Amino acid sequence: MTSSLENPAYGKTPVEPRIAVVISCYNYERYVGKAIESVLGQRCEACELVVVDDGSTDGSWSVIEQSRARSFRTRNKGQPAACLFGVKQTRAPFVLFLDADDELKPGSLQVILDALDDKVAKLQFPLVWTNANGHVLTTSPHLTDARDSHALARQVLKTSVYFSPPTSGNVFRRDVALLLDEIDPDENGVDGAILFAAPFMGDIVSLSRPLGIYRVHDQNQSGIGRGLDPKTLERDMRRHLSRTRTLRTILQRLGIRDELVDPKTTFYFRELEFMLGVAQEKRLGSTQVLRLLTSLWTDYLPLGRKAALSALYISAAVSSRPKARRLLEYRMTPSGRSPTRFLKLMFT
Repeated sequence: MTSSLENPAYGKTPVEPRIAVVISCYNYERYVGKAIESVLGQRCEACELVVVDDGSTDGSWSVIEQSRARSFRTRNKGQPAACLFGVKQTRAPFVLFLDADDELKPGSLQVILDALDDKVAKLQFPLVWTNANGHVLTTSPHLTDARDSHALARQVLKTSVYFSPPTSGNVFRRDVALLLDEIDPDENGVDGAILFAAPFMGDIVSLSRPLGIYRVHDQNQSGIGRGLDPKTLERDMRRHLSRTRTLRTILQRLGIRDELVDPKTTFYFRELEFMLGVAQEKRLGSTQVLRLLTSLWTDYLPLGRKAALSALYISAAVSSRPKARRLLEYRMTPSGRSPTRFLKLMFT
């Protein structure tokens, strides 16, 4: 059983909660106060907030204690365990996992609540991406207002993924959130199997309006902004295999008999494999490039994007290693992408 220290400074929720916001924090002293205030500042009576410090070794707990949030300090066991512990301290029917370095935009909780009902398994929305100092980089992903489950479920079976925001851009129905209890420890993240199980458990609601802020900095667990880092790429490949194994187990328990794709044949995995080869300065054979292009053209990406990515991969495969690295790091860059810059990289 997880031992914890609770900060008792938080009063009781005045009305029956409809959404729980769980903030898990590990060594984000610089950001966690802003994350907490972005929730408390909305004065949403239907929201219950729980903050879990996952054994931070910096001053995070001191910042959390000074807030008005109901908070707990646990031994370090990783984000999924911290988030699951947080969920179990709440009772709301929907849960939003807010990373401690991210924020919710003012008024976002009411927008979210207005779009929820008991048939919704997951709600997702774009995030405004900023750097560590708050400078806006981009908004991603670009979503349209929609509600669906069957099409996304078919996409998951064929590709193992669908277009989804990072952790802080998702709201899960409680039974979906509690799937964290089943995930493989190797996943080490909330945005894994539960994202892709959701379409099989109810509707997915997409909102076009950005409702949160995603901060890009040198401590991001995602590795965004670090370029082609072999360790990060290898970790992401392992995570993809792990979450697909977990997803297959969940689908079997749900009685889904349709076959889930082999994760090693997906575009997601083969792109990581291709990037890892470039990062390790390995020679890229024509067979590997052909496999990547085949998986790309059977994916659900728009036609224009498939064409642009095909050109990028082919150019990277026949270029010098430094140029190949520049091309793929452009692909991974969260801002500054444009047709002009792309063509300049291709032909210089």
